[in-house]
Amino acid sequence: MTGFSFKRFLAVLRKEWIQVRRDPFTLRMIIALPVMQLFLFGYAINSDPKHLPTGLLSADHSKYERTIVAALKNTGYYDIRELSSEAEAERGLADGELLFVVNIPANFERSVDRGEKPAILMDADATDPSAIGNAAAALASLTTALDRDLPPSVQSQPANLPFQFELHARYNPEQLTVLNIVPGLICMVVTISTLFVTTLSITRETERGTMENLLAMPVRPIEVMLAKVVPYIVIGYLQVVLIVAIAAVVFGLPVRGSIPLLSLALGLFIASNLVLGVTFSTIARNQMQAVQMAQFTLMPSFLLSGFMFPFKGMPVWAQWTGEIFPVTHALRIVRGMLLKGNGLVDIVPEMWPIAAFTLVVAAIATWCYRETLD
Repeated sequence: MTGFSFKRFLAVLRKEWIQVRRDPFTLRMIIALPVMQLFLFGYAINSDPKHLPTGLLSADHSKYERTIVAALKNTGYYDIRELSSEAEAERGLADGELLFVVNIPANFERSVDRGEKPAILMDADATDPSAIGNAAAALASLTTALDRDLPPSVQSQPANLPFQFELHARYNPEQLTVLNIVPGLICMVVTISTLFVTTLSITRETERGTMENLLAMPVRPIEVMLAKVVPYIVIGYLQVVLIVAIAAVVFGLPVRGSIPLLSLALGLFIASNLVLGVTFSTIARNQMQAVQMAQFTLMPSFLLSGFMFPFKGMPVWAQWTGEIFPVTHALRIVRGMLLKGNGLVDIVPEMWPIAAFTLVVAAIATWCYRETLD
């Protein structure tokens, strides 16, 4: 054979191009992935979240309260609604429905008029320090605005208000990023490992030629699905135990909730990822397609779950999309149970979306399961 032949090169190039055209799914995925990345990073990701849900507990409805609430709203960081009791405030912080609670004490107006410089307590959910950081820093910028709006009788020297904001970082007093990242890593590691393992399960059987033996067996599709999933649930639990143990010993991660309850919730989450992987494996014609579908799902689930960027900082459409993925709810469960000590009542609103997702995806996998090789 002589040196390089342009004719032979063109022949092989034509063959490869025909092969690409015969796999339009792969071509569509190659185009769709960068487009999805562009829109997610361009529109959905925001490291400076605004309009954070904030509760107001006020025992002194006065002109000062109205001035303070108006100033907080004007920063753009606080969406304030009145609360009826401290129990409601605690429940809102524990469930993640509130990121801040503004507590104005009794006799606040009289204390200000007397020059006693009372404190306004700001309870903040610090499980995600990046979500509240800019909003907490904005309290310092309120000094000038508030001093200008207060009556002349109580106006103070510059940068010296007649009252003070006292920020109380709940659940993570030192606002350590590691206490936010490590619980999230539990969900991320489990997602990646379990999803990819089962994504290749059925397509691998087809490509290795063992699918004929599986189809010849007197088993139903749901039985095949369960057999593919159950072994990896055990493996997923081993991963969780290993990560939590290392995080607790090395990083000082607190474990304030019930371990058996956390195990139950994570078992459901592991099952949802395994079932999703089996579904991809059932739909795909080869391992390449299966992996591409898994990758197409992983990126939005990571970016829109609240793991990398504050969930409340995303536009509404992105939050709705993020609510579809099980990892979003699993993150809230793990962070809530480890850092807040949440119980069953607190995590049920996050468990049922995972259960619904698992049932729907399992039904799709069973329906798409091919009992013939054609």
